[in-house]
Amino acid sequence: MSEHHVYQNPLISRYASREMAELWSSQRKFSTWRRLWVALAEAERALGLSIGDEQIEQLRSKVDEIDFTAARAHEKRLRHDVMAHVHTYGDAAPLARRIIHLGATSCYVTDNTDLILIRESLRLVRDQLVGTIDALAGFATRWKDLPCLGYTHFQPAQLVTVGKRATLWCHELILDYHEIVRRLGDLKFLGVKGTTGTQASFLALFNGDHDKVEALDLAVARAFGFDETYPVSGQTYSRKIDAQVMASLSGLAESAHRFGSDLRLLAHERELEEPFEAEQIGSSAMAYKRNPMRAERLCSLARFLMALPAAASQTAATQWLERTLDDSAVRRLVLPQGFLAADALLGLYLNVVPGLVVHPAVVARHVEEELPFMATENLLMAAVQAGGDRQALHERIRVHSLAAAARLKEGCGDNDLVTRLREDPAFPPLDYAQVMDPTRFTGRCAEQVDTFVEREVEPIRARHPAHCGMARDIDV
Repeated sequence: MSEHHVYQNPLISRYASREMAELWSSQRKFSTWRRLWVALAEAERALGLSIGDEQIEQLRSKVDEIDFTAARAHEKRLRHDVMAHVHTYGDAAPLARRIIHLGATSCYVTDNTDLILIRESLRLVRDQLVGTIDALAGFATRWKDLPCLGYTHFQPAQLVTVGKRATLWCHELILDYHEIVRRLGDLKFLGVKGTTGTQASFLALFNGDHDKVEALDLAVARAFGFDETYPVSGQTYSRKIDAQVMASLSGLAESAHRFGSDLRLLAHERELEEPFEAEQIGSSAMAYKRNPMRAERLCSLARFLMALPAAASQTAATQWLERTLDDSAVRRLVLPQGFLAADALLGLYLNVVPGLVVHPAVVARHVEEELPFMATENLLMAAVQAGGDRQALHERIRVHSLAAAARLKEGCGDNDLVTRLREDPAFPPLDYAQVMDPTRFTGRCAEQVDTFVEREVEPIRARHPAHCGMARDIDV
C-alpha cells in the first residue's frame, strides 16, 4: 500500500520543518533510548558494577542500527514497547544482552527521552522566535513614522503609526520568548528513579550505598547535558511539566493568531498585505482575488495548537499515585504535534514578516478620510486662540461634522469637513495644513518604537546573533 492510500499527518507532510519532524521521528526516539541504555551501563560500570568494556563497545556500535521489523515482531509477542526494544537491542548486541536496562524501569528511557526531545524542541522554537522578533523589530523601525488609523472596536480612533502597531505584535512574541527560555531553564532530567520513584532497585545493585545511587542519577543526567534531576518523582516525571510546556506553546499560538487576525483585517483595508508570489492563485473561481492565505493558515494552525493544552492539563490532573499508563497514548499525540504545530506557525510567521507589503498611499487616504473628525478638538483650540468663541465654534463643528459624516455614508468619497469649516464665516482664518498634519496626531509613536527596540529587542539580538536576519521558505 502506497503512502497515498493511508492518512498522512499534514503537520509533517505539509506544514512543519523537516528538522522538527526528524526530531520526533522513531529513529531519533529509539536511538535515544539506546543512548540512555549505554549511558546507564557506563555509569554503573564506573561505580563498580561488573560490566565489561566489550559489552559497552558493542552497545555503542549498535545505537543507530535499529531493526524496526524485529522490534514490531517482539512487541506483537510481548505487548510491551520498551521490552520489545530491549530484546531487539539484545539481539544486535548479544554480549551486552544481560545488562541492558539493568535496574531500570520503562520510564527511564521513555521519560528521559521525552525530556531530551522537549529540550531540543524548545530550542528550535526559541531560535525561530528570535528570528521573528528580529524581523518584526526591523519592520517596526522602518515604518515607525508612517501615520495610520488606530482602531478601537475596529472603529477609527486616534492615529498611530504602522511601526508602532508592529511593536504590539513583537512585544507579545517577546513575552513568549521569555516564557520559552524559562521553560528551558527549569527543565531537568528524570534520571534513574526506579519503579515507584524510590530508587530501590539501584540501591540493591549497589548494596545499600546511597551515595552511589545519587552519583548514578547525576552521571546519566550529565551524560545528556542536564545539570540536575527532578528531586522526587513517582515512576514518571510530573506530568505538570508537560502541561507547563504546552501552555507556553499555546501562548505562542495566541500571539501568532493575533498577528494573523490583524493582518487579515489590514489586508481587507488594503493597507498591509502578506507576500504574494508571481504565479500565486488567490481563488480557483475569482482570478482577481489576493487572499491572505498565509495569515489564515497561521490562525488555523494556532487554533489547533491552542486546543492541545487541555489534554496535557487533564493528564497532569488525573495521574494515579505513583503512575498510571493512561498518559501514554495522549502524550504520544500531544507532545510531538504541539511542537510540530508551533514550528509550523513560526515558520509561517517568519516567512510572512520579511515580505510584508505596506501601501502608504492607501494608508494616507484612510487617514485623510478620518483625520478631520479626529482634528476637531485641535481645530477648536486653534480657532479660540485666534479670537473665536469656544461655545459657538463647538456648535458649528458639531453641525458640520454630522453633515460631513452623513455625506460619507451616502457614498461620497471625500470628507469635506475642513472645507465646510474654511467656508464658515464663524471660523477665523487658520493654518489648516499645520493643524492637521497627521504627524501631530501620533504622539510618541516613533520614540516608543526606538525605545522598545533598544530596551527589549536588542538584548535578545545580542544573545542570539546567529538567529537574526532569518527567513523561512514554505513549499505550499
